[in-house]
Amino acid sequence: MGMLDGQRALVFGVANDHSIAWGIAQALHEAGASVGFSSVESLLERGVRPLAESIGSTFIEPCDVQSDEQIRAVFTKWRAAHGPDEKLDILVHALAFARREDLEGSFVDTSRQGFAVALDVSAYSLVAVVREARAAGLLQPGSSILTLTYYGAEKVVSNYNVMGVAKAALEASVRYLAADLGPEGIRVNAISAGPVRTLAAAGIAGFKKMYGSFADLAPLRQNISIEDVGRTALYLASDLSRAVTGETIYVDGGFHIMGVPSADA
Repeated sequence: MGMLDGQRALVFGVANDHSIAWGIAQALHEAGASVGFSSVESLLERGVRPLAESIGSTFIEPCDVQSDEQIRAVFTKWRAAHGPDEKLDILVHALAFARREDLEGSFVDTSRQGFAVALDVSAYSLVAVVREARAAGLLQPGSSILTLTYYGAEKVVSNYNVMGVAKAALEASVRYLAADLGPEGIRVNAISAGPVRTLAAAGIAGFKKMYGSFADLAPLRQNISIEDVGRTALYLASDLSRAVTGETIYVDGGFHIMGVPSADA
């Protein structure tokens, strides 16, 4: 018996088999949950559908999270697919985007439009997705909402720029949502993963150099895998963390605790 037997999860943001969201989806599936998927339409057929079908998922829907109508449509289809009495136990938000030109050079040069796009997709979309799921009556006492953040929300990371600001807004949103939804028994948490080779990371200038030195600086002296993040997501999705909400949990081998690198690093 898996710890999530009989539960239903919906994952927004899988791009391919290197996605952290895919690592989370696999962990939830292996623990017994039924997992559905939603992603941008351009990635759906080639990147998402084969993965979803590999774990027996039949709910695979496109969504542009900059559209409230499309978000609402996903939850309408979820209810139609699973019946009026079925709830959503686990909601995973693994969405972020910034224009490539805003991830290079200086943060001060971020355009007004680039700032708006990054904050909309990377932070506000969590609010929009949660609001629509709640309005549809799909969230219930015991439901768990997870999102993904990064250390660049807390400290300056070269070339992370406007995405760092967006992730800071995302982490604040987690806390405010946790306060709003806590009286309803709904939990909201974030996972801050160390650098992982994903499609999103490929758009950050200097990522390869940062990734290469990470294992030399993190206390555990190892890089982070999508499976590592998936295990922590399983904890946050399950009753093991039933008293945990509004938190950012680091899965980075301890990197975030370090100040000046040690001489032998």
